[in-house]
Amino acid sequence: MPDNVSILQALSDEQILQTRDVMRQLRPAIAADAYLPTIRRMMQSDGYHLAAVLENGEVRAVAGYRFMEMLYCGRILYVDDLNTDQQSRSAGYGKLLLDWLKQQATAHHCGELHLDSGVQRESAHRFYFRERLTVTAYHFRVALPPTTSPGHNQTAHSPGETPAPPASADNTSST
Repeated sequence: MPDNVSILQALSDEQILQTRDVMRQLRPAIAADAYLPTIRRMMQSDGYHLAAVLENGEVRAVAGYRFMEMLYCGRILYVDDLNTDQQSRSAGYGKLLLDWLKQQATAHHCGELHLDSGVQRESAHRFYFRERLTVTAYHFRVALPPTTSPGHNQTAHSPGETPAPPASADNTSST
């Protein structure tokens, strides 16, 4: 890794906010003012982690991830969100961050790294295939009526996003 490039685990409010613009390129339905409280809530309740590739202090790529255990595959690192800044793609930042995530998975005794990717994200899929990720399952979802749990968006879609009809695959949330 060049001296001017580093990987940051975003823990402070300032560090989390530093990732907002690049993350919102992938997740535009999250309002700018809702980003910090949403990340904080996910960190506290769901074990969400946030990491970023910085070059000269500027965020070039960002990943949201968590560790979990599943009956069918054991302990995994699940990547919720992975995005390289639109102006910085094809410069190796995504690969650097994905390699770092694989190292984190190994260090935390995970047998696999998983992620879902929206069917429309063909360029991301080409990257994942180059990085030796494979398609192993379909991911199904159904939008449910909103609940009124305080402080939580309990819907099957992103805040502010209109849920897709069950038969539509065009509005799938993507990683």
